[in-house]
Amino acid sequence: MSDTNIPKSRTMPNLAGVGYKAQHLDGILKDPTSIGWLEIHAENYMGDGGRPIAQLKHLRDMFPISCHGVGLSIGAEGLLDKDHLARLKHLVSWLNPGLFSEHLAWSTHETNFFNDLLPVPYTQAAVERVVEHINQVHDYIGRQMLLENPSTYCAFEESDMSEIDFLNEVVNRTGCGLLLDVNNVFVSATNQKYAPHSYIDAYPLHHVGEIHLGGHEEDADDHGDTLLIDSHSRQVVDPVWELYEYTLKKSGSRPTLIEWDNDIPSWEILANEARMADKLLADTAQVAAQ
Repeated sequence: MSDTNIPKSRTMPNLAGVGYKAQHLDGILKDPTSIGWLEIHAENYMGDGGRPIAQLKHLRDMFPISCHGVGLSIGAEGLLDKDHLARLKHLVSWLNPGLFSEHLAWSTHETNFFNDLLPVPYTQAAVERVVEHINQVHDYIGRQMLLENPSTYCAFEESDMSEIDFLNEVVNRTGCGLLLDVNNVFVSATNQKYAPHSYIDAYPLHHVGEIHLGGHEEDADDHGDTLLIDSHSRQVVDPVWELYEYTLKKSGSRPTLIEWDNDIPSWEILANEARMADKLLADTAQVAAQ
């Protein structure tokens, strides 16, 4: 499918959303105006029925929904799983999400599945593989996919291009959009000792359809240097909020997700994180209107 024939993502509000967790359903229904939209992990809703599907269909009628996949294994060497693609297509067809995204990562090899999002080397061979897979997804699903930048902990010696150059070539050859995870930028920059603001300066922000924010854990490597782990298990830290604000000043407002997938907090804590993002989004919109 050429990029001119890809159905572009539906309009999503430039507001803060949260990753949906069933334990937050009551809080969401009591005050639906507290958030702008919801995001779900596709793999949690690939069944044919039951309470999770019923809840999602109800929420779909109340909120814009973003569908975020974690299992396509876009960066894997082998073929994409046809059964997984079929289940994903079925979900997208009835859910009709405003945005659909996946990770620049791999999690399968031959018949093995790894419960992690593993990085790809930034080589021309990897570009060809990712481009082929994204074009296959576009053709089969029939809508544009956003590709998320990874959190990384080390660099491949074989990489012969930057992450930015890699993403630029993939976008230009597939027509996919980008999901910019600002926390991933901060984690990777800290771990690999480069400036996160310089990364944002070089990033193709005009292709960004969604932004992610999340919390991370702080550890140390074998040399005693700071090592950040993208855990999605706590509140967004101040330096990431600052990097997000810097990004918005360059990109303009974008739909922004608060990710919190482990050690799930109360609804009040999660909604407060969304309110903080909404405040920065509103400030950005106000400046743009002046």
